Parts: sequence; C-alpha cells; structure tokens
Amino acid sequence: MESQESVLGLEIYWQILQRRWLLGLASLISVFTLSVLTLSVIKQPVYEAQGKLLFQRTNKVSAFTGLGTELGTLEPVVQDRNNPLNTEAEIIRSVPVVQKTIAKIGLKGKQDEPLKYRDFIKQLNVQEIKGSDVLQISYRDASPKTAANVVNTLMQLYLEQNISFHRAEVGVARKFIEKQLPTAELVVRQAEIKLRQFREKNQVIALQTEANQGVQRIADLQRQIGDIQSRIADINAQAQVISNQLQMNAPQALTVTSLSQSRGVQDILTQIQQLESQIATRSSILQDNHPEMIRLRNNFTNLQGILQKRINQVAQTTVPQNQTLQSGELQQQLAARLVELESIRQSLTSQLSTLSKLESNHRQRLSILPKLEQQQRELERQVQAAQSTYSLLLQKLQESRIAENQNLGNARNISPALIPEQPASSAVISYLSAVLLGILAALASIYLVEAIDKSIKSVEEARELLELTLLGVIPAFNKEQKLTFGSEEPDSYCQRLVVNYAPRSAISEAYRMLRANLTFVSADKELKVILVTSSVPKEGKSTVSANLALVMAQIGRKVLLIDADLHRPVQHKIWELANNQGLSNIIVGQANIETTVTKVSDNLDVLTAGVVPPSPASLLDSKRMAELIQHFSSNYDFAIIDAPALTVAADAVTLGQMADGILFVVRPGVVDSVNASVARQLLEQSGQNVLGQVVNAVITQNEPHSQYCSVRGK
Repeated sequence: MESQESVLGLEIYWQILQRRWLLGLASLISVFTLSVLTLSVIKQPVYEAQGKLLFQRTNKVSAFTGLGTELGTLEPVVQDRNNPLNTEAEIIRSVPVVQKTIAKIGLKGKQDEPLKYRDFIKQLNVQEIKGSDVLQISYRDASPKTAANVVNTLMQLYLEQNISFHRAEVGVARKFIEKQLPTAELVVRQAEIKLRQFREKNQVIALQTEANQGVQRIADLQRQIGDIQSRIADINAQAQVISNQLQMNAPQALTVTSLSQSRGVQDILTQIQQLESQIATRSSILQDNHPEMIRLRNNFTNLQGILQKRINQVAQTTVPQNQTLQSGELQQQLAARLVELESIRQSLTSQLSTLSKLESNHRQRLSILPKLEQQQRELERQVQAAQSTYSLLLQKLQESRIAENQNLGNARNISPALIPEQPASSAVISYLSAVLLGILAALASIYLVEAIDKSIKSVEEARELLELTLLGVIPAFNKEQKLTFGSEEPDSYCQRLVVNYAPRSAISEAYRMLRANLTFVSADKELKVILVTSSVPKEGKSTVSANLALVMAQIGRKVLLIDADLHRPVQHKIWELANNQGLSNIIVGQANIETTVTKVSDNLDVLTAGVVPPSPASLLDSKRMAELIQHFSSNYDFAIIDAPALTVAADAVTLGQMADGILFVVRPGVVDSVNASVARQLLEQSGQNVLGQVVNAVITQNEPHSQYCSVRGK
C-alpha cells in the first residue's frame, strides 16, 4: 500500500513539472547565471591541461604496405560488452606508465617525497570522446606548466610502450616462424618425392590427357576391328562360293594351282598322257604280254613315280587324281582367286587379333586410370598443402621482419597538451554549485506558483472536488489546431463536430463511451431530457452537447438539440445555421416549432437560441418553456438542452427542474476550485438531479492515472 502511495506521489510531481517546466527553466537559468558570476570570484584556481590521442583500428603504415596489418588491430575480447578504447585507457592509467611518468618528471608530494600513484590518479582523467576514436587525457595541478608537462610525458611514454609491445609481439611471431620453416620445407620435399615415384612407377605423365586419348584410341580400334570383321565376312562369303564351284577348299586350290604352275609336273603329265594314248592305241593291236606293251606300262609306272615325287616336292601332299592336276584357264583363275582370298583372310585375321589385343590393353589401362588419378590427386594435394604452408611461412617471415622495423603503434598524438591560461577547477565547481542553486530555485518557484494556482488541473482533482459520478473523459487535441473550444472565430466552430469529421478518433470514442454510460446512469426513470451545463464559460459545454447529440442520433434515436443559452448562443455557429428565429421566438409566439426546428442529419434536429432577449431568465422560467419541453419529450427520444454556465445566470438551475437530469461539464485548466465549488453548492441547494460529470479537453500528459485517458486525440 505504501509503495502505491509513493508511486502516486511521484506521478503527481511529474505532472506538476510538465505543467510548470517553462517557469522552472527560467528560474534555473537566472539563478545559474548569478551564481556563476558570484562563485567565480571567490574560488582559488586549479589548472587543467588536456591532450588527445587518436586510435586507429589498423595501423596506416601497415595498411599501405600490406604488411603486419593484423598486428596492431584494436579488437575487444568480449564483443558485446567491451570497448577497446576503455582497455587503452586502463593501460594509460596502469602503474608502470604512471610510475615512469612520475620518475621522469620528478613529481613530488606534500612532504617532498615522490608522488604516490593514488595521488597522481586522483588528478588524472582519461575519458573517451563520444562518437570518435579519441581518448582525452587531462591532469590538474596548481602549476599550469606541470599540468601540461605531465600530460605530454604520459602520452609519450604510453606511445613508446605501445610500439615496443607490438614489436615484441612481432619478434615472437618471427622466431616461431623461423623454427617452423625447416620442418615445412622437409614436408614439401617428401611430398614431391612421393609424387615423382608414383609417376615413374605407373608411367604417368598426364592422366586426363591419357584418358581422353585412350578413349579415342579404343574408339578407333573398335572402328578398325569392325571394318576388318566386315571384310573377313565378305571374303569368307566369296571363298565359300568359289569353293562350291571348284568342289575343293582353299588348301586344295592352292595345291592345284601350284601343280598347274609347276613346269616339271606338267611335262610329266604330258608324257603320261602321251604314253596313255600309245598304250590305248597299241592295246588294240598287241597283246598285254607283248614286250612293247610291257615296256609301255613300265614306262607309265615310272612316269607316275616321277610325277608323285615332283608333286611331293611342289605341294608336299598326296598325288591327286590326274584330272585335278591339269585344269582349264577358268578353273585356274578361280583357284587362284580362292588362294588369294585365303591369303587376304589370314592377313586380316592376324590384324584382327593384333587390334583386339591392343584394345584389351587400352581397356585395361583405362580401368586403372581412375584409381591412379585419385592417388595422384591425393599426392598433389599433399604437395600443394605442403607448398602452401611453406610459402605462407616464408611470406609471414618476410612480413614479420619488415613489420619489426615499422612503426606498429595504433595510436598517435593529435593534440599535445598546451599550458592552460585559465583555471579549470574553479569553473567546474562554480558551474556545479550554480546548477544546484538553479535547481533549488526552480523547484521553489514551481511550488509557489502551484500553491497559488487554484485551477482544476486533472480528472482526479475534479472527482475529489465535485464528488460527482464520472460519466466521461473527453481527450484534448495533442497538436495546435483551429479546434480551440474557447475561440470566437466563426470558421473554427464547425470543426468542433469531431464525431462527424473524425469518427474513428479517440475523442469520438470518448463521446460514444459517454453515451453508453448515460444509458445506465438511471435505472428508475427513463432519461429523455438532458440539460448540459458547466461552472464557467469556455469549458466546452456546447461542444459536448453537439457531439453527444450526434452519437445518440447515430444509434437510430430521434434527437433534438436545443440551444437554451440565451446569453451567448453557439449552436447555430457550430451547425452553420441562421439564428433569425429560434427558442426565444417560439416562447414569445413569434414563430412555430415546425418552421424553426432544422434537421441537420439523420435522426437529429437542432433548435437554435433565436434572438437574444433582454431578460432570458423570464422566458426560460415561463409556463410556455415547460410546455415546450414536455412537447419535445413526447416527440423525440432524447432532447439535449445546451444551458448557460451556472456562474453566469440561474437559467441552468431553472431549466434543470424541467429536465430529467443535468450533465455537468468540467474543463481542467479553465475552471478553478472556487467556481466549481460554488456551482456544486447551487446544484445541491436547488435539489437538481445531477447525472454526473464529464471532464472535457483532458491533456493526457497532465494525468497521473492512465486509466482516465489512455489514448490521445488526433
């Protein structure tokens, strides 16, 4: 419970600051200026010297040469939390750098001993300049020369340490690379030897070229084999035809051809044929036992023996029949062709065998090429990896040797400390004191003005003061527009009909909420005549009446809006109607209802005020007015009466007796607590049926409770 009250109190204070910030700012500036002028005179000065170091993510020299670019890079270890400049700032504040600075300058403490580290750090300030890569180093001292000397010396020692540190890192890297180079070179040689041995063993020159040529060679061999097989088939067919004609095979044809071409065989055959003729001739004359016949037969036998010997010498076969040893010219040609075909077939068969062997050899070589290629790629990758590692080490060794001689620092002095001419510490203290006094003065002025101001400022204040049921909260526009409820400019009145011009705005929704709340406010009696009034003018009661009538008409209810403010009528301006005749004219009998009431939209009629009479109270408190209200109640579902403010005239109290209920409009910032209390007493004393209050033109920023106005008008 206490925590809720404390939160509520803080919200109220915040709302007060939002309302009075201009007054507070003016008080703060005034008191601050006077305080600075006063305090700057009495404060003893302390001088502050400043220098600046620019840090680069990479060294410019390394980036230009391309060597050692990664050695001086500024990178935090934890990317999501650390800023590398913070790390460098801690190095500047480190004990070694500070102690070297103290020793080099010879800084002394109060008792003439060397200045202690903690005393030095109190006067030292190292901070990052936001939005840049610059560290600002400042030091305070009573002597301006000492302050400048400390800053310059500190920056110089830090830069020297920065360079030496990076050079040391490069030296370590160089030594490591020098140790790794012999091993890397040995790995390269071993890999190259393995590749060479593999190529020599498998007779590898260019496997891909060999594979392409091998495929082409096999294709050529297959083509040649196909041609030879085709020729052999053709020769076999020709030889078969000739063999059938000769009734002999190729060897027999070769023998016959050889014998027919042998002169010795043919001579013997001629002699045998002649001897056979003699024997045939003589056998017809002589007996078989005749000596001549015997001689002829003996000669025949001897010649056959000689023939067989010559046949054996020529053909090395058995003696063929006589008729096969001598043939005609055609038969000889056929036999010779058969022999020729056989010779060609044997030659082609030999070629076919040779080509088949070559094809088989090529296929066997091609079958092992993928395996050889895989082994070669593995060996080549090993060689390439070893060479790449060795080349990289060589390159890095050269880079490290060059980088050792480069200026590898990633920081440089862009602004040496100058001897300060004006004191610094007194100004800082003066400013702080002046700011504090200005804040106190601003708070005091806001408190006084807030205590004096009695106006109602929020919905909560209106509820607590009036103690009426809160039926609606109408937001105000959050931007300056012509829709100013207190304005008298004619061109601004029509813009008050927010429900028409901005039906989806937060203000229109607020009016619909008011309409819904009115339907549940009275359970005993039906509300047909509602009077709308306020404490003082300019609270927006006419605007509330007009928009409320619109939202009621939008749900199909027949509504009459009556302008009963006979002092300062406004409805005719809002609806852009003529006000020549109206309520006042009807009351005195100068006009009738049918011709005076104007229909402005579906289900909505408007009765303007008419001519402003010299005595509005007498007209509104007449019997005729009561009859009119009774007539309107009978002919309309709702009659909404726009009545004058309670502090202007008693018209609202008079009309309230005739209406079913009063809707009280309150506008924060316009009505004060005094007028609101007076209006409340008037309503209580007259016994009015007050339905509740509508807080109009509420500024969301001024409300500590978001439930009152959670959306803003547009």
